[in-house]
Amino acid sequence: MGNYTRVQEFILLGFPGMWYFRFSLSVVFSLMYGLTVMGNVSIIALVWTTTHLHTPMYYFLCNLSFLEIWYTTASVPKAVGVLLGNSQTMPFIVCVLQLFLVLSLGSTECFLLAVMAYDRYLAICHPLHYSSLMSNIFCIQLACASWLSAFLGISVLVFLVSRLSFCGPNIINHFFCDIDSLIALSCTDTSLVELTVFFASIIVVVASCAVTLISYIYIILTILKIRSAQGRRKAFSTCSAHLTVVTLWFGSAIFLYVKPSALNSLDMNKFINSFNTIITPLLNPFIYTLRNKDVKRALSKAFSKM
Repeated sequence: MGNYTRVQEFILLGFPGMWYFRFSLSVVFSLMYGLTVMGNVSIIALVWTTTHLHTPMYYFLCNLSFLEIWYTTASVPKAVGVLLGNSQTMPFIVCVLQLFLVLSLGSTECFLLAVMAYDRYLAICHPLHYSSLMSNIFCIQLACASWLSAFLGISVLVFLVSRLSFCGPNIINHFFCDIDSLIALSCTDTSLVELTVFFASIIVVVASCAVTLISYIYIILTILKIRSAQGRRKAFSTCSAHLTVVTLWFGSAIFLYVKPSALNSLDMNKFINSFNTIITPLLNPFIYTLRNKDVKRALSKAFSKM
């Protein structure tokens, strides 16, 4: 260890290619980032100013929108700088901080989506007791537990990563500091970090996905028992948007993290991460707007007032 020269900064490779390709991609990333921030801010403002949207479902939706703004902000602006070639270096401490934010916010999203699925389960399967089961205090407790558990859990993993030694090369084949890239570049034993990543993935991704899946199994069984077709459509419409978001998010998260790091392809990870950090946060506001009658009604009223 005494002969190692510790890497002080990393060089992000981003998406290699001709200048025209990288410039075009940076423009696309910038536009999508701006639309993501505007869309999620609009949802928060809409729920805040619309009285009949002051319900647990939309409280969790505001948490999700707030999270999406910071989740995409943690990686996309830097990715644009990397693509343009004027901000490819990143100090080690900044790299660790970015890793902490991306993983913590991503873990929080897993927990929040599971909480939202549980909320829909109570609303559809126990409608008469829903208001007492999902009280305002319980909503706040669930949201706070999602944020705190994710940030505290990931802090342990990031601490272990910060203890790794990097002695060259220092080129990260990604547009942000990815956990698999750092493991691949480390010149010390990474077995403890890899094991921690795997178990953290099981706890965060698989457990959240299991809660969501079980909730929707009960929801579907309850909906099938409703005799009228109109009643079934109304019940399903309250959770269809969330189900779409869950499918997009957990599908990519399981591919990225629920397997040993040695099996991961860094080029494939880069593509899937761009979907998770750029496309999914952009789609969420549109999914909840287009597939939710309450939100569409509130939007139409807001535009009519304007």
